[in-house]
Amino acid sequence: MTHLVQLQHWISDAIKSSFDVDMSLDQLVLSETKKEFEGDYTLVVFPLVKLTKQSPEDIGARLGNEIIERSHGLVAKFNVIKGFLNLSLSETFFKEHLSQISVTEDYGSQSKNDQKVMVEFSSPNTNKPLHLGHIRNILLGWSCSKILETAGFEVVKTQIINDRGIAICKSMLAWHLYGDQKTPQSSGIKGDHFVGDFYVLFEQKFQEEYKQWQTCLSAGSIFEARKNKDQTEDEFFKAFKNEYFNNHSHLGELAKKMLADWERGDYEVIQLWKTMNSWVYEGFDATYEKLGVHFDTLYYESDTYLLGKTVIQKGIEQGTFYQEADGSVWVDLTDVGLDKKILLRSDGTSVYITQDIGTALQRYEETQAQKMIYTVADEQDYHFKVLFEVMKKINAPFADGLYHLSYGMVDLPGGAKMKSREGTVVDADDLIAEVIQEAHDASIERGEIHEMSKEEQEDTIRKIGLAALKYFIIKVSPKKRMTFDPKESVDMQGQTGPYIQNAYVRIQSVIRKANQDTNQNLGTYEAYTEMKDIEKSIIRNLLHFPYLVLDAARQYDPSIIANFAYDLAKDYHRFYHEARILTAETTEAKSFRLVLSEQVGKVLKKSMDLLGIEMPEKM
Repeated sequence: MTHLVQLQHWISDAIKSSFDVDMSLDQLVLSETKKEFEGDYTLVVFPLVKLTKQSPEDIGARLGNEIIERSHGLVAKFNVIKGFLNLSLSETFFKEHLSQISVTEDYGSQSKNDQKVMVEFSSPNTNKPLHLGHIRNILLGWSCSKILETAGFEVVKTQIINDRGIAICKSMLAWHLYGDQKTPQSSGIKGDHFVGDFYVLFEQKFQEEYKQWQTCLSAGSIFEARKNKDQTEDEFFKAFKNEYFNNHSHLGELAKKMLADWERGDYEVIQLWKTMNSWVYEGFDATYEKLGVHFDTLYYESDTYLLGKTVIQKGIEQGTFYQEADGSVWVDLTDVGLDKKILLRSDGTSVYITQDIGTALQRYEETQAQKMIYTVADEQDYHFKVLFEVMKKINAPFADGLYHLSYGMVDLPGGAKMKSREGTVVDADDLIAEVIQEAHDASIERGEIHEMSKEEQEDTIRKIGLAALKYFIIKVSPKKRMTFDPKESVDMQGQTGPYIQNAYVRIQSVIRKANQDTNQNLGTYEAYTEMKDIEKSIIRNLLHFPYLVLDAARQYDPSIIANFAYDLAKDYHRFYHEARILTAETTEAKSFRLVLSEQVGKVLKKSMDLLGIEMPEKM
């Protein structure tokens, strides 16, 4: 039984005994006592006023005495302030629970719950390298996967790689026209960057073609015939760009032909597609390795884009979907507050949701996962609302286990937007290199790093730099839009990854020094008295860790763990300055504080591991 549940039982039993009122545990309003008041936990007694016809003060006093008696000394005292009963736990309570934590293997992990969940994240396009937006996606998906595993789920980590379509053909066509047979190896450029450069090059060549076309007579005629009132040429041709690509552009015609050739299996196009994709995959894998992530299964859009058509046809036969006169297939979702959504075009070709329906069903058949989590930016909120409702309409057995882990977009300082085809993205590899360099510059002049070998130094600096990057992104609640500031992300002070790492490193230093003390004769700490408030605060934080793991898993929100780790590290830094550890006033105090330090280190390391962050032994 956990400490909070134990306390709730004492309170519930005391209410029954004192007032003959039955209150379930979930009816008790119990929280940590505010710092300005004395106590550890506070019970709101106002709900009992109407039931007992007594004043809040009388209710609190009677309950307080009854709880102390029932707790067998683990609740030491209480005070009542208006309708709030503040309970102070005894030193015995804190020492007993610290002992329990210290002997609990893999503290914070829950027993297996026999539920399987699939988490999809990253899912990049093969026409460009990974960028800052991908990093947020990857870190959220990876961290949620680890938290869910710790909460007792069997987790399958997956991605669907968008390896087909007109955007991929643009980079292929640009290489075919302008690549001069260059390769990543011959040019010395990482594979995904190499292909991404040709995607940008296609856009540049297309813009040149478009600008030149705007000077011809046919462009002028179209403008005069179709412009809106008071619309300038620049405004008109900005809006006309997609139509130009589809109906007038020579490059557009070539790109669309390449896509058609791919879909009919043209040998040369398929070979070029496979070659360029292999370059990209090699680049992706290198970036994933830097970030410390991997996948259990991979899906490719080139394999799945036709999935779902059979399901749609069956839905028509059963009356779940309907067909328009032009042959297109739709689903009516107005009964759940959405609109009508197309599932197949009039020519019988799939749309994205067709593919997603088929892919979800295939994944269930292959894994039997009861839950599927889609880590995708909030731009796709509506898409996933539609998808999940369609899955309910076709009675998919996992429909109630679908969840969109929606996250806010990442802005740049000053509000600049990232555009892949214009080459204005924050590249993932460049960003990783930058934060590692910042960590190097900050670490080289201080700390114990000079005692390490060159290899150890490089590994430690890598861990610090990646902690700065990962923590900065993960500490923000997923649903919030965020601004990424490179300088702020690598700040070694404040609420940062390196700040938390420093607390862990400090603990390891204390433990190393304690182990080197051959004269130490540490015993038990049952006789330790006069416990400091900061020591109690740390133990309370440690006791909350298992609850927070479950809460973070339930909400799919790693920021809960990130903020917990910061609070625990902050408390330990304060404890380190307020309390003597190795030179403690008594042997019992020294033993207690060393055990406390060890458990903080253990929980900090586990918390950061849940965020995909490694801990160095020295800084």
